[in-house]
Amino acid sequence: MTKKIILSPEAPAPIGPYSQAVEVNNTLYVSGQIALSVFDAGGSIEEETNQVMLNLQHILTAAGYTFDHVVKCSIFVKDMGHFAAINEVYGRYFVQNPPARETVEVARLPKDVRVEISCIAYK
Repeated sequence: MTKKIILSPEAPAPIGPYSQAVEVNNTLYVSGQIALSVFDAGGSIEEETNQVMLNLQHILTAAGYTFDHVVKCSIFVKDMGHFAAINEVYGRYFVQNPPARETVEVARLPKDVRVEISCIAYK
């Protein structure tokens, strides 16, 4: 098994001992992404979600993938009351054939952001 570490300078650097993404056998595992700068600036949940999706896009691009390659996403939210707003932004990135997904409300996220999204892509 060959493990390739992916790091995009366009996405935030990891805030702990993990990689932005790891590719193994044509499968890309992208770590959960947050939008700390948008959250700290008082941005809306829509703006925060959009930045999370852009971070994912930067990492996918760095590895030679697109959102069309994504087969699974995991969304972690601090407040399920934001589900509709998050879903609306998320849906802009998966217009056709969206991936499998779960959305889970959690008590707390890193740096106290409101949304974190990870994904798995395959080609």
